[in-house]
Amino acid sequence: MKNSQVISTDDILLTLCNSVTKVLSAATGTPVNYSAMVQRIHKTCLKPDIGCFVLFDGGFSGLVLMNFTAQAALEIYQTYMKNMGIAEAELATQHTSDEVANVMGELMNQSIGDFTGKIGQQLHTSITQNQPKMLAINKQVLISVDTNLDRPQARRVTFVTSHNNIFYLELAMDKTEFIQIADIVEREDSDPDAIIAEANRQVDKPVAQVVDQDLFDELGL
Repeated sequence: MKNSQVISTDDILLTLCNSVTKVLSAATGTPVNYSAMVQRIHKTCLKPDIGCFVLFDGGFSGLVLMNFTAQAALEIYQTYMKNMGIAEAELATQHTSDEVANVMGELMNQSIGDFTGKIGQQLHTSITQNQPKMLAINKQVLISVDTNLDRPQARRVTFVTSHNNIFYLELAMDKTEFIQIADIVEREDSDPDAIIAEANRQVDKPVAQVVDQDLFDELGL
């Protein structure tokens, strides 16, 4: 291999930001963008009006926080629900509503799921995440989440909705670099039909029918 590829913390952050904008823009049908400038911070905190966090672990560990103003949360929630065909009269109007928290938590879950899938494929590693925790927070409360990182780095990125409402993403993870030391062979996706056909060739027909069904069950077909 002639050139080694190096992936830093900030490269991982960029992938995360792209996942958030992709999921929220698709969910709402409106543009969601992030600032080109990233802020280095000393620690992450959940802040008013709605805070949400997800811990992830595996090839590397970290924490993702998203802090929404009431206006940003309601805009994303209401636009998403209208995009799903829900009448405006049926929508919650308070950011403290359980329905708002549930929708925002699900959208964050999709965003982090997209991120862990992409970064796992890019780094050829496995990353798992817990379920997002969503909290309505008043003006007097700041909440820190212990990540147990050895050399934590923290970053904050500003996002803006189509109505110019602001929310923030914070990432904390160990200072790290992933360095490619060998050529990576891309694996082809498995073809369920080919797997089943090969299994049927290896066994007698009565057994093949059992294998065939078991494989369908395993593959969710």
